[in-house]
Amino acid sequence: MSNVYEVSDATFVEETKEGLVLVDFWAPWCGPCRMVAPALDEISEELGDKVKIVKVNVDDNPDTSKEFGIMSIPTLLVKQNNEVKETIIGYRPKEELDEVIAKYL
Repeated sequence: MSNVYEVSDATFVEETKEGLVLVDFWAPWCGPCRMVAPALDEISEELGDKVKIVKVNVDDNPDTSKEFGIMSIPTLLVKQNNEVKETIIGYRPKEELDEVIAKYL
């Protein structure tokens, strides 16, 4: 079962303030965003409660997107205890995402 959650401008802060969180800024019309989604589902299944994965639809949540200066999608943020540790812009294969997340586990 996947633990990938949709969050909004209203719920972003509460949902991402604790622990290790991978934030996916995306949009339904974005091809590379759709390509990264299965990898995020797999990572979620493999790591379970070790990492929380949340998705922010940039079209529906402009405030959060603006706050983090999102100019291109997909953009992934690695947050740990409410601090952005790393930013990944563009599609990356699952193996690369695994390596990035492993640094913070």
